[in-house]
Order: sequence, then structure tokens, then C-alpha cells
Amino acid sequence: MYTAEYKRFAKQALGSTLFYDTGEAESTSLFYFRSDNMVIRTAILVDGGFYRKRARHQWGIKTSEERAKELTAYCMAHIKKKDGSIPRCLYRIFYYDCLPTRRSVYHPLLKQNIDLEKSGTSTWTQAFMDELKRRRKYALRLGVLAEKPNYNLSPSVTRDLLNNKRSLDSLTVNDFEFHALQKGVDMKIGIDIASLAYKHQVDQIILISGDSDLFPPRSSQDAKGLISS
Repeated sequence: MYTAEYKRFAKQALGSTLFYDTGEAESTSLFYFRSDNMVIRTAILVDGGFYRKRARHQWGIKTSEERAKELTAYCMAHIKKKDGSIPRCLYRIFYYDCLPTRRSVYHPLLKQNIDLEKSGTSTWTQAFMDELKRRRKYALRLGVLAEKPNYNLSPSVTRDLLNNKRSLDSLTVNDFEFHALQKGVDMKIGIDIASLAYKHQVDQIILISGDSDLFPPRSSQDAKGLISS
């Protein structure tokens, strides 16, 4: 959540020129700083953990190269949109995520440790980040994974078990999801938002994330009159 100190800093940095718009998709937020330039310098901030999960659900499984191309196209689609008659110009795409863990994690169904470093997911994630590093205009901001990752039943499977729609004997490996909390990612996003605004490096920030804690405090007295949605 935004601290009082951060709110004061953001208010000083942004003055009365901050606007907030949820846009067409709940996952995309727009921060706009008034600009007198001929183009609107736009930075795009991507919560990688959210995007990878959402993209897999929306557009299916893809190779690391295909997913990197997809993300680039998705970001550039935002850049091609105009704010009135003024075109947007991409400043940079900031991508926030964590490197895959190299730990072994116990799987409750298989009753054995899984070497995540040798798993397909770990290999894909590393290859995906390597793809992004090779692309222009990308900046990777990496946090770390929590010390105790684990496998849990997916929410839908848990619900079916509690409602007696399924039995324990029917469980398969596909019913489990790998969970590892990210540390430092949200803070890096918040710091970059404040820094980009305070240094006047951009006129606009587009945030792609499903974390409502990253959105401006719309009900805050400090933000009254500064935020429009």
C-alpha cells in the first residue's frame, strides 16, 4: 500500500497534473502528466508475473520468443493510440519479474521433491527474459522469490473438493499450481513511477498490472482534485 510519505512525495513530484484512467481493460492504468511537447513521451511498466499468467489464459501457450513478440506488440498497440491529435512516443518498456528459483520443492501429490531448475517452466522463464534483454527499449527490473515456494491445489479444484464434486482419489498433477511470492517487485514499480515523474523523464506512464495496491489512492484527501477516472 502507499505510505503517507510516498503520497507526499508523489504529490510534490506530480503537482496538479496527474490524471488516472482505468482504460478499457481493468489490467491497464494510465498516469498522465501534462505536456507541451509535440509528442507524448510514454513509459510502459509491465508486472511480469501478472502478464505471463494473463497472457497464457487469454492467448494460450507460446514459446518464449513468441511471448516476447506478443508483449512487444501489446505495448506498441498502446503507443499507436493518440491522446487527441498528439502522438505517443515510447520512452522505454520496464519489465518487472523474478528469475526462476533453483530450489527443489516438495510436491504433495507425487510425494517427492521437484528440481525446479530442470523444470520446463524454469527453462521457459529464463529464455523469455533472455529474449526481452535482446530487444530494444526494454529495461528489466528483477526482484527475488520468497524462501519457501510450494505447490497448492488450484482454487477451482479446492472448491470442487469442498462441495463434494470431486474426491481426493481423482486429483492429478495438473490440479496443482506452483506458488512463489515475489519480493521487491511492487516497490521497484512504485519507485520508478515516482522517479520518472519527479525527474520529468516522461509525460505519461502506462501500467499493466493486476495489483490494485499500485494504483493511486483515489480516496485519499491528498489526491482530492488531482485524480480523474
